[in-house]
Amino acid sequence: MGLLNEQQRNRAIEVVNEYSSVPPDQDGKTPTKRNIELDEKRFNIIENELKPLLLGFLNGDTDLLKFKSKVDSLNKLNAYWGFKGIKGQMFFNMVINVADDIDECNQELKLALTIPDNEQIASSRIKNFSIYVKRLGEQRIEAGNSRYSIPKAGSIPFFLSYFWHIQERDTWPIYYTNSMQVMTDLNLWQPTGDLAQDYLTFKNVFEELEVLFTKETGNQFNLYKVEHVFWHKGDNPYIAVNIDSDEIIKPTKHVSIPTESIHHLPESYVPPIIAILPRMATNEEDLIEAAKKSGTYLPRAFEKNINAVFTILGYETKLLGQGQGRVPDGIAFAHDESYAILWDAKIRTDGYSIGTDDRTIREYITTQSRDLKKRRSLRNIYYLIISSAFADDYDDTIRSIKMETNVNEVSLVEADALVSMVDIKLRDPLQLTLGPDGLQRLFSISGIVTADIVRELF
Repeated sequence: MGLLNEQQRNRAIEVVNEYSSVPPDQDGKTPTKRNIELDEKRFNIIENELKPLLLGFLNGDTDLLKFKSKVDSLNKLNAYWGFKGIKGQMFFNMVINVADDIDECNQELKLALTIPDNEQIASSRIKNFSIYVKRLGEQRIEAGNSRYSIPKAGSIPFFLSYFWHIQERDTWPIYYTNSMQVMTDLNLWQPTGDLAQDYLTFKNVFEELEVLFTKETGNQFNLYKVEHVFWHKGDNPYIAVNIDSDEIIKPTKHVSIPTESIHHLPESYVPPIIAILPRMATNEEDLIEAAKKSGTYLPRAFEKNINAVFTILGYETKLLGQGQGRVPDGIAFAHDESYAILWDAKIRTDGYSIGTDDRTIREYITTQSRDLKKRRSLRNIYYLIISSAFADDYDDTIRSIKMETNVNEVSLVEADALVSMVDIKLRDPLQLTLGPDGLQRLFSISGIVTADIVRELF
């Protein structure tokens, strides 16, 4: 008997049929076709570069630091696995940085990364490596260092499964955050907090879905193809919200949805006030009218909703903008982490070009950042512009703003990136911090921040 009951199997079948029935895009390619092409690239990198590199480390031909550096380079050049994020390369860096005994670290990593012969050994490897990582963290904190500088044990299943799948990709699925979230959203599986057991259950559900999807569609599914179904379902968390614009802007605290319109319980963690941001950012005409009926106008409503994002993420927020002279639209403070975010909201149908307002921006950033540094004793100040999309003429402007003001970085944030941040935060509030191992790292990125970047990082 499998892990999935009849209701769960039926729900999974609905999702795979939805994925399989997506029509071709303007290039004549379906998601299935595009993902097959992507997989071919992934297989090529694994067989010709990643696997030889990993085996070289495991057999002693490549030292640890060179191995870490080369893994980083390969994943930056070939962004096919999300290893550049916090649970991948950042975790790898932290483990090595906090290890006082590099020889012990080398040995622990070799033991953990070696392909397990069976699930029992896999469980043992996850548990033993968790004990080692937790010990490193405890020693680091006892020595007076910040909790942000220690590796998180929660990253271990992703980290180890990435290297296991390089050695046997048809046996060990990567413990992707997106796959976990989609499986829990669809009620196919719920993690327990036991890292080893959760990974093995995750693996077993994947294996069961391989068989189920193959039988249902008549096409041979493997672990990668099951993963593709989860990509299709989970890449845009706000699309699950299906409420019309009149309901979204109602001033009541509760929006009721007629019972007959519900076919499945809601899957999205994102509140409607946040889910609507990408549509607001493009200045949709029906939302302009909806805002008028609510006694406001769309740009101001956009600012209020963005302020709600920073509140949900855990910042102390202050909404500025209207009627307060030349100031940013809002400020968000992370007091314990000693930084602040100045942000502006720009509704644009065709995307925003920062060069159109660069003089005004420099003026009030100079005033605000100087005042914040003086009154708040902040180490870092970041400036964000939030819009639907951005033109590609921003490099010189960003460089000059950083040179002429007190801001440490300028980020151009697409509205759907904010939606992804909220989704991640609400799913696992303790995992997504405001510090350098969390959102501060994201806001230290110069240039455009997309939802894909958010998902890859976290």
